[in-house]
Amino acid sequence: MSADSFTVTGRFAPSPTGELHLGNLRTALVAWLAARSTDGGFIVRMEDLDRLTSSVEHERRQLADLAAIGLDWDGDVVRQSDRFERYREAITVLDRAGLVYPCYCTRREIRREINAAASAPHGRLPADGYPGTCRDLTRAERAAREAIGRPAALRLRTEHQQIEIVDLVAGVHRGMVDDVVLQRGDGVPAYNLAVVVDDAAQAVTQVVRGDDLLSSTPRQVLLQQLLGLPTPEYLHVPLVLGPDGERLAKRHGAVTLSQLAQRGVTAADVVAWLASSLEIARPAEGAGVGDLLDRFDPSIVPRHPVMFTEEWAR
Repeated sequence: MSADSFTVTGRFAPSPTGELHLGNLRTALVAWLAARSTDGGFIVRMEDLDRLTSSVEHERRQLADLAAIGLDWDGDVVRQSDRFERYREAITVLDRAGLVYPCYCTRREIRREINAAASAPHGRLPADGYPGTCRDLTRAERAAREAIGRPAALRLRTEHQQIEIVDLVAGVHRGMVDDVVLQRGDGVPAYNLAVVVDDAAQAVTQVVRGDDLLSSTPRQVLLQQLLGLPTPEYLHVPLVLGPDGERLAKRHGAVTLSQLAQRGVTAADVVAWLASSLEIARPAEGAGVGDLLDRFDPSIVPRHPVMFTEEWAR
């Protein structure tokens, strides 16, 4: 489906656990351009499911940074921490269909079982796919785990369906879906469920995010199908990497607006670098985000990751 065949509502949905770095800002810019270049709506959502790692101060800083590079959004910022009841209602729908079961495994136990299995699921399920350890526990086995205080996560009972999506950048992507977590052992709804519920509730028709999340998309599409929710179109943006070839992070030096400002790099300079990395402006052109709207097309987003080096900020 082309972007001009429906009303686009794009979104940027960061987790407020720290400052946005250049990679985050680049994805946000692509999301904004993809929506605004078609006169579509654009919203910001805070994915703050885990209140231990999220903070209001990080949220404020992130919103300020988005505004500093010229991005605007429609309506109020929605927070996932305010929407737990919506997610639990979705779990109830799935449970009534017989598609939910408790899982008492720790992450370490799951990893150990995957590594030890002679037929680890790399050819069938995602590389980190759940091996089904608790899928068919008897009532007595579940009671024994509960008796010793094992907290239970809730998982989706799948048929290991193969889901295909057509991404605007990555192209055709297929993936088998494992028994994804719907709610963690501490009662916090899981990301894959929350994002599906929220995108539908907010009428999001276009999801732009980093391509590190591409492998999770088949899980989300299956949840959309099971819950009777629409599937948006997807655009997964290749990541910004540090000079060591790893995903950009604090260890790579000055990578946030505040850090770069200390070196005399302005928000306008950052926009210029972002536009150049997307190959829609020359480095010295000084184009603002408004200047990029007529130049943007999802089909020209580079298919390769971008390398960031601190020499640019000196």
